[in-house]
Amino acid sequence: MSVFDLGARLLRQLPAETAHQATLALAGALRPLLPARTADDPRLAVKAFGFNFPNPIGLAAGFDKNADVPDAMAKFGFGFVECGTVTPRPQEGNPRPRLFRLTQDQAVINRMGFNNGGMEAAAENLKARKGRGIVGINIGANKDSADRIADYALCFERLAPLADYVTVNVSSPNTPGLRGLQNKDELARLLGTLTQARARHGFKPLLLKIAPDLDASAMDDIADVVRASGIEGLIVSNTTIARPPLNSPHRGESGGLSGKPLLAPSTHVLAQMHQRLAGAVTLVGVGGVASGADAYAKICAGASLVQLYSALAFQGPGLVARIKRELLACLARDGLANVTEAIGRKN
Repeated sequence: MSVFDLGARLLRQLPAETAHQATLALAGALRPLLPARTADDPRLAVKAFGFNFPNPIGLAAGFDKNADVPDAMAKFGFGFVECGTVTPRPQEGNPRPRLFRLTQDQAVINRMGFNNGGMEAAAENLKARKGRGIVGINIGANKDSADRIADYALCFERLAPLADYVTVNVSSPNTPGLRGLQNKDELARLLGTLTQARARHGFKPLLLKIAPDLDASAMDDIADVVRASGIEGLIVSNTTIARPPLNSPHRGESGGLSGKPLLAPSTHVLAQMHQRLAGAVTLVGVGGVASGADAYAKICAGASLVQLYSALAFQGPGLVARIKRELLACLARDGLANVTEAIGRKN
């Protein structure tokens, strides 16, 4: 067990949000002391959005909301890091407690509510970066906004020049009414506004993050809008409001469920969107990834890239290296030369 995994075990003795804040502080303090990341096996390399990703394993949004430590997290072996969700104005989020570990279920429930320091704080942090890894920024709207689409446009214009790609988060269950932006007309208007904004301010890849709680008709509508919009990527998926059978004491808490119970439903939606979009955009699979086999399942369902977050709370940062080793073993078992050959192969 590495010193970092031991530290993660100790942090799990703290309340969930306190442990998260301590992790961010430690990552920031230790960044200069962390060794430079080692080169990844070339079989893990992926080309997407005009970038050469050294491996397909990324850190999902939610961990580093204000872009405080993307360079530190990259040193743990992530192929890319996504920061946010960021709103135009600073936002406290929902009352505490709002983050719950479901240890028996290897799951997390959160109702954070887009707590963040606002786009200006994130912009300053992104400008101060010293690393060269691939970093995306995830944008949202303030809870009390009178015009949520305008909020997304503001964040895009401020933050897109400072990040490698921008993710549009319309799928958090913790901002009332936000998921309504996944409706066909509203989504078309939102993505049209953002593609027009980038035409004025310079190209950056645009990704849309959707919910796992979608029926076939909603998936059809989203696929139609995404294909027509000209955006580059789709992230499948955010947390779920569904409640499969759970065993942990916090199972009755409200909010979005992530972790192991989300693996199967999010991978199902991923495969469905891969069928509908047929290569029109690049897919990113997220939800329940805790092993190389989980990552491989996402890739075989159509994802070019994979993200994780909740599993870190239970397994520590050494998980990233383990997933990459296990992913290579999956490729070797199936006689594949590289990750790209696995994309969509079992869909």
